[in-house]
Amino acid sequence: MIKRNPKDTHVAVLMGGWSAEREVSLSSGEGCAAALRRAGFNVTPIDAQRETIFSVLQDLRPDVAFNALHGKWGEDGCASALLETLQIPYTHSGVLASSLAMNKEKSKHLFHEAGIPVAESLLVEIEVAATQHPMALPYVLKPVDEGSSVGVHIVTEQSNGPAAIILEQRNLFGSHVMAERFIPGRELTCAVMGDVALGVIDIISKVGFYDYRAKYSPGGSQHILPADIPKDVYRKCQQYSLQAHRALGCRGVSRADFRYDDTQGPAGELILLEINTQPGMTGTSLVPELAAHSGHSYEELVTWMVNDASINR
Repeated sequence: MIKRNPKDTHVAVLMGGWSAEREVSLSSGEGCAAALRRAGFNVTPIDAQRETIFSVLQDLRPDVAFNALHGKWGEDGCASALLETLQIPYTHSGVLASSLAMNKEKSKHLFHEAGIPVAESLLVEIEVAATQHPMALPYVLKPVDEGSSVGVHIVTEQSNGPAAIILEQRNLFGSHVMAERFIPGRELTCAVMGDVALGVIDIISKVGFYDYRAKYSPGGSQHILPADIPKDVYRKCQQYSLQAHRALGCRGVSRADFRYDDTQGPAGELILLEINTQPGMTGTSLVPELAAHSGHSYEELVTWMVNDASINR
């Protein structure tokens, strides 16, 4: 890892963009830019626009691009490819790992091959999922390639039939939707920093389902760190997080999200839902909290990410 001198390092923080997670990305970017300035870096925030981002970066030629974009384009390998083309060192994962992680179907196949437990799922046409149950209740419908629980619907025995509302959200789903077995119990998350698994957080939503609102609204959720779960489950979260990070070839920081079904007792089912290669860095985000628990301040975390930046990731 290169140890860059903050005084001599110009960092462009990419944020915003045009995905469904634009507002969260702006918040992440603003937080990272402020922390980088406190750490002594020369920082230029960039609200990425489709029409101008290439020319802006080409003219600016920063020493490092800090990728704080979330969702499509910013998190699916496209931004990484742009930075590779311009030969600008950047944070987080490279093109292939980012693309695989964003596609829930393909990443689940790789997780399964790596021996990590995942929930049974299938892809169905959106019209079919909107008019009939594609699997036994309860189940979850989600876009194949969105993050932050955007477009996620839980269909239970109490639901008024299939989730017909997804037809109104075709821009999120496209032609197909993922139907996945619903895992009751608790929401756990664990981050990987480099090649080290950090702690495990137990997330308790204050607004029902741990959705976009619960994730990013102040007071929307409570984070218990370290998670009050059996030691072997805690260790498995860390083990599976690192395995998933390596299985996709992730770099820098990633975060793995789990469901832990302890409804029948502590020896419950632990299921990996997905891995995030561009985890949130807002004031309510999990990765800065996990890093702090491991002894890394917000400023030290973003400094580490800048030092880890490279091309050919």
